[in-house]
Amino acid sequence: MSETVSFPSNGHSASGHLAVPASGQGPGVIVIQEWWGLNPQIKRTTDMLATHGLVALAPDLYHGELAEHDEMDKAGHLMSSLPADRAARDMSGAVDFLASHPAVTGSGIGVIGFCMGGMLTFLLAANRGDRIKAAVPFYGFPQGDGSPDYSGLTAVIRGHMSAHDDYFPASAATALEAQLQEMGKDVTIE
Repeated sequence: MSETVSFPSNGHSASGHLAVPASGQGPGVIVIQEWWGLNPQIKRTTDMLATHGLVALAPDLYHGELAEHDEMDKAGHLMSSLPADRAARDMSGAVDFLASHPAVTGSGIGVIGFCMGGMLTFLLAANRGDRIKAAVPFYGFPQGDGSPDYSGLTAVIRGHMSAHDDYFPASAATALEAQLQEMGKDVTIE
């Protein structure tokens, strides 16, 4: 069962795609979109997670804007013009909404993200250590000035990166893994 939901986001409103398993309850997971937006693929991924017993919520970080897979320039524009503070508020609002949803069991929330969403997965896990207990980023991570303060990170992170990626080099992923492990964080990046 899936539906579009609205939730408070730091004095504003945000929305997302919520999928609940047939059992009516399960652990919560936030699904973070790629640079295309909250497209049918991310909705299908969210629905698929529900078929595996998770209550999954994909927040719409572009507030209804989408780019098709043949619109690379538009996707790049949407990503680069996404206000970081609004994205952070929307993701945090999604965490709070999901954590208080009656279908969600357990005290922690997971997060999974793809590409831009992989990078945002790290940011959300670092900023919401109070709620995010598991994070699975796929092929993206913060670098340089975009790196968060990881001191509040409590999530177990299992990252999946590409061996050959000009934007997110394997050597930088390995360095991030080592940095977080030195901080005592439970992080593995494949």
